[in-house]
Amino acid sequence: MTDTRTQRYFEDVEAGEELPGVAYPLTVYRLVMAAGANRDFNSIHHNTEYARGTGAKEMYANTSFLLGVWERCVRDWIGPAGTIRGIHGFRMRSFNYVGDTVRVRASVEDTRVEDGAGVVEIAIRCENSSGVSVGPGTVEVTLPRRGEEQA
Repeated sequence: MTDTRTQRYFEDVEAGEELPGVAYPLTVYRLVMAAGANRDFNSIHHNTEYARGTGAKEMYANTSFLLGVWERCVRDWIGPAGTIRGIHGFRMRSFNYVGDTVRVRASVEDTRVEDGAGVVEIAIRCENSSGVSVGPGTVEVTLPRRGEEQA
């Protein structure tokens, strides 16, 4: 994790750069709190017996939780003046079960200047403890350019 008060500038970013990852142990408490916070009260996210009845091996993290950990990884890296412009392509390919640890891995895929803005495309994914990519996609951000006035 980086200090979110530290600002990253567009000119300092290169394609291939790895972002510092984040990891979250998936406890029952965390899954119940996440389900309540994002109002996804489907029992598969907080009730083991129900989840097993659907064929899952255990209760598991929902999509909103995984997108939230993506955002945490990206916001820590871009700093306070960076902006998330879009999240694209997230597809839940597998589950992150309670008792597992979800890890976010990300790297800079592309950089470009668009209408004067420094745009960065980030390839990002969640992995379970076995290294299986659970949810890959991309996040598009803008970073301030050196010499720009900060509001």
